[in-house]
Amino acid sequence: MNSKFKNRIREQFGRTASAYVEATHFSGGEDLEQAAKLLKPSHDDNMLDVACGGGHMALFFAPMVRQVVASDLTMQMLKKAQEHIAEEGRVDNVVFREADAEDLPFPAGSFTLLTCRIAPHHFPDVPKALREFHRVLRRGGRMAIIDTLMPSDPEIADFFQTMEKMRNPTHIKAFNEDEWREMIQDSELILQEIQIISKTHDFQEWTKTAGLNRGKVQELNKFFMDAPQKIHDYFQIESFAGEVESYTDKKLLIYATRKEKEKHIHQKATPEIMEATDKPADTDKD
Repeated sequence: MNSKFKNRIREQFGRTASAYVEATHFSGGEDLEQAAKLLKPSHDDNMLDVACGGGHMALFFAPMVRQVVASDLTMQMLKKAQEHIAEEGRVDNVVFREADAEDLPFPAGSFTLLTCRIAPHHFPDVPKALREFHRVLRRGGRMAIIDTLMPSDPEIADFFQTMEKMRNPTHIKAFNEDEWREMIQDSELILQEIQIISKTHDFQEWTKTAGLNRGKVQELNKFFMDAPQKIHDYFQIESFAGEVESYTDKKLLIYATRKEKEKHIHQKATPEIMEATDKPADTDKD
């Protein structure tokens, strides 16, 4: 990640940090529940939440694990997340660390759980981030990534890419399911399961989290309203009197693990073999 773009991300999310903390579409949802079912967190787990944003994922998992390290590139976002979690008053096992997802400041094998929610589409080098995720996960560690799914239809994908950049210029690219499968495999993580979950967004709240002014909101509203019917159908765009009220996209939930440490079983010879050979038997290894 070059420093110029990194600073753009810090600026964008620094000025919108409060809106991200307050956004209801981050504070809950089926994706959080399903991630917990797949990861099966326990009080023995040390968890890293990468690009934690407003801290919603960290807060959700904190009561289930020993500790959560909530990391983010933007210090202002970390401060708001810390305030939010402190105000909830329910957990005291979340610590905060400024960190770049593509260059994590943690030793290898530091965590048994890793999560990253609605963030990879802002990463300039997702494969590099995945290699870092693999590195900091302990052998046998579990990982859940949640991000927006790129539509497979080229016309719908083009609309999606354009509207995301109109809303937030630090959006780089979402990926389709096949691309995610390939990247997970290349990172040497083991893909266990993929789920696709629909997520409905209140249009006004969605634009507020990006810090758009009134003119930009109107421009984005027009872009939605002028879209072809198949795009209205795909995103289930709901509107009233020419104003977009909500739309629905698809999130990809990826559950993957790091390979377990290989076990070598040393097998001793039976007494019968020892007697027959009258010498120590060689040690067999699986």
